[in-house]
Amino acid sequence: MDKKWEEMSADEKQEAQFQRLLSLKDAEGKDIQFQSPKAKEKYKASLTRIKDAIQRKKKPDRVPIVILPSMFAFLHAGFTPYDAMYDYNKAVSAFRNFILEMDPDMHIGAAQAGPGKFFELVDYKLYAWPGHGVKKEYCYQMLEGEYMKPEEYDILISDPSRFFMNYYLPRVFGILDGFRMLPNFPGIQEMYGVAFDFIPFGLPPVKETFKKLAAAADEAMKWAGYIGGLNAELTTLGYVNILAGYSKAPFDTIGDTLRGTRQIVMDLFRRPDKIMKAMDVLVPIMVNVGLGSARVTGNPLIFMPLHKGADGMMSEEQFKKFYWPTLKKVIEGLIDGGCIPFPALEGHWDTRLDIMKDVPKNKVVWMVDQSDMKKAKETLGQNACLLGNVPSSLLGLAKPKDVKDYCKELIDSVGKDGGFIMANGAFFDEAKAENIKAMVEFTKEYGRY
Repeated sequence: MDKKWEEMSADEKQEAQFQRLLSLKDAEGKDIQFQSPKAKEKYKASLTRIKDAIQRKKKPDRVPIVILPSMFAFLHAGFTPYDAMYDYNKAVSAFRNFILEMDPDMHIGAAQAGPGKFFELVDYKLYAWPGHGVKKEYCYQMLEGEYMKPEEYDILISDPSRFFMNYYLPRVFGILDGFRMLPNFPGIQEMYGVAFDFIPFGLPPVKETFKKLAAAADEAMKWAGYIGGLNAELTTLGYVNILAGYSKAPFDTIGDTLRGTRQIVMDLFRRPDKIMKAMDVLVPIMVNVGLGSARVTGNPLIFMPLHKGADGMMSEEQFKKFYWPTLKKVIEGLIDGGCIPFPALEGHWDTRLDIMKDVPKNKVVWMVDQSDMKKAKETLGQNACLLGNVPSSLLGLAKPKDVKDYCKELIDSVGKDGGFIMANGAFFDEAKAENIKAMVEFTKEYGRY
């Protein structure tokens, strides 16, 4: 009798995830209707290649190649980021053509631009975006702020759902201002007095919030239909996407969008105990964020953008105390749930590599940006797959020969024994198409085992 999911080991869960994908069925268990036998063969070969790299098999057929663009696909099609955010047809057509032209083994979908109309409807305050604080020709920009006050650490620690519902969300989404008035949901339990808890839902600001929220949800669903439809189409054409969703390091969850960089740095000295307690509370939350997206999509890969633990952001002692322990717990929690963490080492992490190497074997894909890849291979690469690190500057300014030379060095020094996926090291807006093609074609030609 087959084991139940909860009885499986992490190895068995990961293998079950891959075997379900290799059975060529979608998330609902239906057979994928490929557009040709060649597309079916291509999909299965690419997926097997990626699986072998993640599991650090010694003899896959060749090094896989993945392209991770930001706004490039849209700019390459002659559109602006504004076009891609407000015309969903343009967004998906540009990304479709980009993937067909470049022909990578795997992509991560066309959601990079996001739905501009939705951001308008929710009155999003955390970002400026093309046409709304940023010129239409450029990418969006985060607007750091103190979205959690220092005295609110205790609310986050004692009742995180209440903090996000009643405090954080109304501050970053203008239409959710009515949520400040919502009751404390865990207190709604017994018949006596329960009607009082529902009074806030009848208040005009709350009723208006839910009215606007429905319109925003409709727009989000419309956009998701385009993005999901394209992903399904690319699958039938033989292109793999195993990305499920995202999670974050607990320290970054606090430092990126709750407290902001300036405040979190001061908190390291003024209220370190509060940070530690809050991060412990956030560990299971961030694990469940990743696991939840995997259940919905049927995919195992969980992207984890890492920011404030990079070289220069904090001391090594602080990194060992504040950053790595809870990040490691999130990584391990995702692995225990059958997922594959995909942490992105944005910037330089050379002084952190030896510290972070201790993760379960063959369960993690590290996206390496500007760190020394040889050192990464000697540390992280002993237990996990490495992905990267072709520089954006090379793709944007160099010649195809320079790109090929760089890729050759990566394959020779990092990829010769497996456990390596060729890719750009950071998401990019601008590049030369011929350089991206050179990266893909050279990897396919030279990166054979």
